[in-house]
This record gives sequence, C-alpha cells and structure tokens, in this order.
Amino acid sequence: MNSLDRLSAVKLREALGQCTIGREVIVLGETTSTNDSVLERTSASTPEGLVVFAERQTAGRGQRGNRWESAAQKGLWLSILLRPRIDISKSAELTAWAANIIAQSISERFALPAKIKLPNDVTINGKKVAGVLVEMRAQKNAPHFAVLGVGINLNHSAKDLPEELHSRAISLAMLLDRDIDREEFAVALLRNLNRTYRETFGS
Repeated sequence: MNSLDRLSAVKLREALGQCTIGREVIVLGETTSTNDSVLERTSASTPEGLVVFAERQTAGRGQRGNRWESAAQKGLWLSILLRPRIDISKSAELTAWAANIIAQSISERFALPAKIKLPNDVTINGKKVAGVLVEMRAQKNAPHFAVLGVGINLNHSAKDLPEELHSRAISLAMLLDRDIDREEFAVALLRNLNRTYRETFGS
C-alpha cells in the first residue's frame, strides 16, 4: 500500500475532536472483518465509540451471510462499538438510523440522490453504494452492546468490482468521475453519526 493513500488514525482522531463516536480510532492494514476486530477488542468495560477501520477486509460480511467485496484502499470499511438504549431485539432501528445518515452524508456532500433500500443498503440510481451490518451482543452482568459495520464504495473503478456486481453496485468515484478524499469523508460521516446518535439512542 502507498502510505500516502492510507487512512491515518491520528489525523482522523484529531479532526473529530471531542465526541463519543470516534473517541478512539484504529486503522488496520488488513483484517477478516472490522466487525470481528471490534468484537475482539470489546469487554464489559470498553467505552462506546471505538471505531475500527480496515484498508482491506478478507472476509467482510453483509446481511444474510453475504460477502462484502472490499477492495484495498478503495472504500471505507469500518465498525463502531455502541451501547444504545434500545432492546436487544431492535437492531433494525440502528440499521435504519445508520443507513439514513450515510445516505444524507452522501447527498449533502456530493449532491447525489442517495436512497435507502431496506433493510440495510444505500443506493444511487438503483445501484448499491453502501451497506450496513449491525450485530447485537448480550453480556453477562453488563448492558448489551452493538457493533455497527459500514461499507462504502468510494474510489472503485469498474475493474475493482466483480463482474457479477457491475449491474448492481457502483462507487462514488464512478458516479462523479473523480477520486474522493476518503479521510475527509470519513470525518464528515463520523461527525454526522456522532451528532445524531445521542439524540436518537442516548439516555
């Protein structure tokens, strides 16, 4: 990987300032999935807001066991540790909230008609550009927690996507005919998630 193109945990953390979501940021070169990486780092005492990015996932997951294609350094692959004040059976509320904020962030920043395709996809012109996967976990003698996984196609070209996905998936770069500053968009997205999280799921 070209180090100049890599996400920087230090720069992301500094740009976010005081926040809940993003209070700790980790950037991995490679992992199986960012959800797995957050789960491995979580105990009953881990504060919510940890964000783990990966430049590449070898086993990224989507809904219903589907594989999420995550080409190295082409998109944003991240997971967030949350402790929402909702029943453990209501993970769909987190999924809907996250998908809505992703769609809003894309529409506001790039003037693209991002829409939610239930239950967990964000599409533009009918093609998938982002997806959300929420995994809730119960803990003994501690409140349950959630891991919110997000995948967004940013700088993919057609050759970066498997041929079978060409009719169903797209990236922001393909739509705008230019590369996207991944770090800048990551900060904008995390800020939007942080701003709306407390008012939606806080105590």
